[in-house]
Amino acid sequence: MQGSKGQGMKIEVIKADYANPQHAALIIELLDHYARDPMGGAEPLSDYARTHLVQELAKRPFALTLLALVDGKGAGLANCFEGFSTFSCQPLLNIHDMAVSSAFRGLGISQHLLAAVEAEARQRGCCKITLEVLQGNTVAQASYRKFGFAGYQLQDAAGCALFWQKML
Repeated sequence: MQGSKGQGMKIEVIKADYANPQHAALIIELLDHYARDPMGGAEPLSDYARTHLVQELAKRPFALTLLALVDGKGAGLANCFEGFSTFSCQPLLNIHDMAVSSAFRGLGISQHLLAAVEAEARQRGCCKITLEVLQGNTVAQASYRKFGFAGYQLQDAAGCALFWQKML
């Protein structure tokens, strides 16, 4: 999808093929690395997720995984899902997971991944890209802001949007 060289390294972002065993292994490796990080919950992926994640992603036609490679080694990933904006009556692309392996941080990997996400969103005719970020993850927030992301609100009096969940 996208490639560049920085500090003598070749950085490229590719669309993962869920049927490719090498891509599948990278997805699990990178997501597990992220899950073990304090900003990912500090717990490894469950055995169930490790065993079933890629095949479950493959079942979902609106799933997209982008892999960042540095000199052919897995450096980061973005797991995205296409959604739909009712107000715009257009698709949107949500970044569900954004992870950069600690060994490759500081190389601009997130910016490469975000550029590839944006290119895919534009190709799909999306009106926007959405994501969630932890309030304490200032490094990720700085990266997202650098790329043009910002919190949103419809009217000043209503305040900023919040991301909530209810576990089932």
